[in-house]
Amino acid sequence: MRLSAENGGKSLRAIGILYDVREENVAFLEFSRHFRRHGLPVPEIYGEELDAGAYLEQDLGDTTLFEFLSRHRSGTSVAAPAVEAYRKVVSLLPRFQVEAARDLNYKVCYPRASFDRQSIAWDLNYFKYYFLRLAGIPFNEQALEDDFNRLTKFLLIADRDYFLYRDFQSRNIMLCDGAPFFVDYQGGRKGALQYDIASLLYDAKADLPPELRQELLDLYLDRLADLIGSGSALNSSAPDSSAPNSKDRAETRATFMHHYYAYVYVRIMQALGAYGFRGFYERKTHFLQSVPYALRNIRWLLHNVELPVALPTLTEAFKAMVASEKLQGVTSAASKLTVRVSSFSFHRGLPADETGNGGGFIFDGRSLPNPGREERFKPLNGKDAPVIEYLEQQESARQFLANVIALIDSSVSSYQSRGFKDLMVSFGCTGGQHRSVYLAEQLAKHLCATNGVEVILHHRELEKQKK
Repeated sequence: MRLSAENGGKSLRAIGILYDVREENVAFLEFSRHFRRHGLPVPEIYGEELDAGAYLEQDLGDTTLFEFLSRHRSGTSVAAPAVEAYRKVVSLLPRFQVEAARDLNYKVCYPRASFDRQSIAWDLNYFKYYFLRLAGIPFNEQALEDDFNRLTKFLLIADRDYFLYRDFQSRNIMLCDGAPFFVDYQGGRKGALQYDIASLLYDAKADLPPELRQELLDLYLDRLADLIGSGSALNSSAPDSSAPNSKDRAETRATFMHHYYAYVYVRIMQALGAYGFRGFYERKTHFLQSVPYALRNIRWLLHNVELPVALPTLTEAFKAMVASEKLQGVTSAASKLTVRVSSFSFHRGLPADETGNGGGFIFDGRSLPNPGREERFKPLNGKDAPVIEYLEQQESARQFLANVIALIDSSVSSYQSRGFKDLMVSFGCTGGQHRSVYLAEQLAKHLCATNGVEVILHHRELEKQKK
């Protein structure tokens, strides 16, 4: 929950967390303070009460890297601001993995202190039973187990003396005033370097184009070489005192890449296991919207990468997944849906529906407290921070928006599964300046994080004022 307070005329904002798994809370709090001591951008912890499962952390806003990417791309074309945001993120990752790892207290890690054989087995079995089995992909149990054992043995050869963030993906990175901040690392543990960069670059929801993935991987490896120097296990043949030269960098890259794509595969399998559990098993079908993007990544890997370890049964399972009619149906269900979100004034009539579908949802925001009645808010609109803060403090506004989001999420899922292409959602209020604009902005921001959805946002009355 969001909390705010006034201190000497200055507004303070925090996120209040209530979570009853003490071990995860301890890990998150310990890691947060440790990373901040190393100057890394993570939320500040304002207070804690572990016995109550509660703590307060810095409010970093609402914009995740995924939402920012969604607003700065058109199909496979990613605009420069999003590319730059990703470059900042991959440049910082080695500092978590190497610099902060040197004196981290791994005793607080939960549920495992390292990404070991047991951790890998959990992920692979999750994939086998919740994705392969439930998706109807045929496999020989023993032959697949043999492949899993070969893959695990190969993964464990990689140097694993680094911090492994575990869930390093675009929704766990916030952008605050243009700078990246990192959250949700409570599952971190000791592990290999390759896993986290694979998690980010092959994040199914983000669907990064191959050329951009390679550009970001090259940048990551350059920053990694700058940081580890020649004394790392990756460059164990070079003297500790020397700075990394071109030979060191080449050795770092070659050693890293030898295991990299095996970690890409294991991360994709972990994600598919989660999608299968939530989508096939729990029947929460919106989780299956990420499956087509994961399959696209697997298809690319099958055509472009040859692993140094033979995995014949697993490879056949991957090929069967790509060709599966059942999973192709999931692909069709996740086709692009355009959601047009708008704000308007009831005094000037309802918005026109250019698609000819009749106008979609219309929500009346006039029941909410009206910021326009206060002088300080009259020159502002629902995109301005003081108005946003005012409305977020109103319980009625929070409940209204939560109900709207629940209804729209359900409709979006249904529309996608039925192959519909357009949905219109409009918010009206008295002047079309404060409440309706705020509601439209918040819904659009929420929908930008939904795979297969393109959001078009219009503020009718504000746009008229600009003409």
